[in-house]
Amino acid sequence: MDIEHISPKDIEKKSFEIITEIIKKEYPDKIIPKEQQAIVKRVIHTTADFEYLYTLCFCNDAIQKGKLALQKGACIVTDTQMVKSGINKKFVEYLGGEVYCFMSDEDVAEVAKKQNITRAVASMEKAAQLQKPTIFAIGNAPTALIKIYELVKQNKIKPELIIAVPVGFVNVVQAKELILSLSVPAIVAKGRKGGSNVAAAICNALLYELITRK
Repeated sequence: MDIEHISPKDIEKKSFEIITEIIKKEYPDKIIPKEQQAIVKRVIHTTADFEYLYTLCFCNDAIQKGKLALQKGACIVTDTQMVKSGINKKFVEYLGGEVYCFMSDEDVAEVAKKQNITRAVASMEKAAQLQKPTIFAIGNAPTALIKIYELVKQNKIKPELIIAVPVGFVNVVQAKELILSLSVPAIVAKGRKGGSNVAAAICNALLYELITRK
């Protein structure tokens, strides 16, 4: 088997070229709207899973509203440190925003224990106290999505964008459907697939579109 020698700086570019070619050859009937291509391809680049061609849903002008929010310095709240670590925080900060994950905070742990709720739920309750435009990027905890849904319905939060891509089997599909039922900008990976890497990839796709195309 021949190994193709590619310089490190060209590996990502080559990967996207391969993804584009595979979509063209193996999924000829799948037309991805231009504004969605960067996100869909970056998620596939992150996962090597072409099923996302069909499971990623974009609701209520999600991409346009998400980019606009980031341009205005919106913060990003995640449900795992892994999502936070994967997001290009230099780009977020350049736009005037900040990335938060409250899961490890002592007060969140105390509330979760006292109320017998998950830390993800307690961290979303803490996020609701932020006095700034907020994007939620959820890649692991369906309970976080359920709490976001409840907070929206109670008019306690008005997210600029919800990225709903947790992975798993317990209440994952149901939690995503709750988000899809809201009249809120959302990017949702329908079904059981997703993950922290997917949530970070979506955030980065939005950020790269804003920063590198200036």
